[in-house]
Amino acid sequence: MFEQTLSIIKPDGVAKNLTGNIIQLFENNGFEIKAIKKLILTKKNAESFYYVHKERPFFKSLVDFMTEGAIIPMVLSRENAILKNREIMGATNPKDAAEGTIRKMYAESIERNIVHGSDSPESAKFEISFFFNYFEII
Repeated sequence: MFEQTLSIIKPDGVAKNLTGNIIQLFENNGFEIKAIKKLILTKKNAESFYYVHKERPFFKSLVDFMTEGAIIPMVLSRENAILKNREIMGATNPKDAAEGTIRKMYAESIERNIVHGSDSPESAKFEISFFFNYFEII
């Protein structure tokens, strides 16, 4: 099934100049970039985006991290995009990530893990619309 998903290169990935490497990995795995932008989240934006984690102990540090620098959200498209994106990203904890995944290659910790990806069709729909309007998605 052809679908779209949201991926974000987080502030650590942008700061380390890994944007091109990460995009190349997606394109090499059959993804088409349907929309992309660079921005800085406000605290309020980050809290809204990660509202599903508001009761978790890591919520404040996640919001702080996601607002410390620029991020690059993008809409990716291909067959089984959500599952394939999560496969390419690797496990949240880079110590558990498979060789060749983004997090295994570049992440420094479970919190500073380079990328975000939607985990379901429902979250992809919400997350894509959070960053992009209909006219921005090619």
